[in-house]
Amino acid sequence: MPLNISYTIGGANHALTCDLLVTYTLPMEDEVVFRALADSTRRRLLDLLFERGGRTLTELESQLPMSRFGVMKHLRLLEEAKLITTRKVGRERLHYLNPVPIQGISDRWITKYAALRASALADLKTALEGGSSMATDSKPTLVYQIVIKAPQEQVWEAITTPEFTSRYYYGSTLKTDLSVGSPFTYYMSDGTPIVEGEVVASEPPNRLVHSYHSLWPPMNEDAPTQVTWELEAMPGGVTKVTVVHEEFQGETATYKGLQSGGWAWILSNMKTLLETGEPMPQEY
Repeated sequence: MPLNISYTIGGANHALTCDLLVTYTLPMEDEVVFRALADSTRRRLLDLLFERGGRTLTELESQLPMSRFGVMKHLRLLEEAKLITTRKVGRERLHYLNPVPIQGISDRWITKYAALRASALADLKTALEGGSSMATDSKPTLVYQIVIKAPQEQVWEAITTPEFTSRYYYGSTLKTDLSVGSPFTYYMSDGTPIVEGEVVASEPPNRLVHSYHSLWPPMNEDAPTQVTWELEAMPGGVTKVTVVHEEFQGETATYKGLQSGGWAWILSNMKTLLETGEPMPQEY
């Protein structure tokens, strides 16, 4: 028997999907991710994209002892597992690491306290084994992609309204009227701004572009960057969300903070909120 459950945000009722797929496809998604990670060649490809995103097939092929067809096969499996995403730039297709699925697995089994200990031990292991620092890129780009079982209009609302952002974006409320040139600022509950920006382009409910400048030290010393949200409606009331964060002046504090889990956590939390009506527990 179907259930009729709804929740209210900003005076409007939102029905939960109450679809068994929301509850029971998560383990299957995890299985696909684990299967993709089980192969050493695919892990090597992810390492290369972690070192520097935006690589072409030719660049990746040059780093592996196999045919172009073999590399394409591994990349296709990684894309099916949502571990990488691609963007067409001119005649080239660029590949980027998409850590959102791995973040989802971490959220299930690692609390924020355990994560700190695990990270410290991992850093110690790398230092003792003589790990080298990550290669640099003059202007690195972060690209994330996630599929949410919710209508496109509702996902747009989640991105652009304070009633939603306060529940998944570190408790902050967004203030903007979405007109080009208007402020795009996130505020903490006490009224303190934490991220400031300006709307560059707004095409509801498909695309949103805004500048981004964190006010938290040491990120407040970095130059403003740019964030692009792209929404695509898919069959079955599902929406594909792509976030492109670019214009970093190298591996800045802002880049490192967002790459190490900032965006992945925000998107995972938004997905959880839209699909279940509740954000992830605060301990994550």
